[in-house]
Amino acid sequence: MRITFMTAADDLSGGVRVIATYARCLQNRGHEVLVVSNAPDPFNFRDQLRALRQGSWRKQRDQMRAKASAGHIALSGVPHHILSSSRPITARDLPDADILIATWWETAVWMQGMPVSKGRKVHLIQGYEIWHGDSVRERVHATLRLPNRKIAISSGLKRDIEAELGDLGIVVVPNAVDLVQFNAPVRDRHVPPTVGFIYSQLVIKGADICIQACEQARRSLPDLQVLAFGTDHPSPELPLPANAIFVYRPAQDTIAQLYARCDAWLFGSRLDSFGLPILEAMACRTPVIGVPIGAAPELLADGAGILVASESSEGMSAAILRLCAEDAEYWRRTSDLAYTRAHGYSWEDATTRLLKYIEAT
Repeated sequence: MRITFMTAADDLSGGVRVIATYARCLQNRGHEVLVVSNAPDPFNFRDQLRALRQGSWRKQRDQMRAKASAGHIALSGVPHHILSSSRPITARDLPDADILIATWWETAVWMQGMPVSKGRKVHLIQGYEIWHGDSVRERVHATLRLPNRKIAISSGLKRDIEAELGDLGIVVVPNAVDLVQFNAPVRDRHVPPTVGFIYSQLVIKGADICIQACEQARRSLPDLQVLAFGTDHPSPELPLPANAIFVYRPAQDTIAQLYARCDAWLFGSRLDSFGLPILEAMACRTPVIGVPIGAAPELLADGAGILVASESSEGMSAAILRLCAEDAEYWRRTSDLAYTRAHGYSWEDATTRLLKYIEAT
């Protein structure tokens, strides 16, 4: 089949990693795949002056560099076309195809007006994308009601959307993880223990909750080590715990090593449709302590991790202390369960399910 993906941009986010992985898996199965991405928003001279006046030049500079760097799609090696300017993707930008897949609500709006020759319409729903507030809420809802095939990346995402909008016929194809990239040999708990999390200045990512949990746990476990990585530099407004190790934009082939250096991975997101770092850490034999957001309730069930209350740094801190205080066999058992669950479902499995649904459109 000829399959075209439409994306809002190419970057190093989890959602774009999912698109790039599906594109690569489909191409490996002999399908003709193209990803068409919008151009990144320009950072013009007026924006630069505003950043200087507000004293946020470093933050804005990092954002510019992130936009200019290669994203997951470019790194995947699949055919990729980027628009020369930031604007809606139109039929003239797309080849004729059998399947056309939108991956963000705006791309689903653009897709709706495409002629039949561009392919049967599929909306890969990677988030309940109303987090920009009332200004887009009704537009997102209108988009989700459009007549197309809808595939969500988690059962929780389907529940959230259909609880608000009713039955939309959404099917679920859960995300997986690259089991070659994210893997680690059997190990024992480290001495002293180490916990890790992804650092982000976005409030919805909950790094502040993870930071508070680490600081609270250190009151009872002073030698607790902290490791973080991310695409934002730590800021004075959101400082890391003292003596924390931070890796800025780590190379993709080193991320598994970072997960494996930890005895627990913290997931404190306030809003997430899946939570790929949960699976990535589990695939590297690192137990996850997470809030019940995205796919966390399913992934961490039955002893494969520890689920704590939303926005509860106290609960997360208590779970850190529990993982560190229990005997070595308890930690190893949790580590093994996490690994088994993550490695029990691959991107090949997910691609088979995706094909089943898009071929039925």
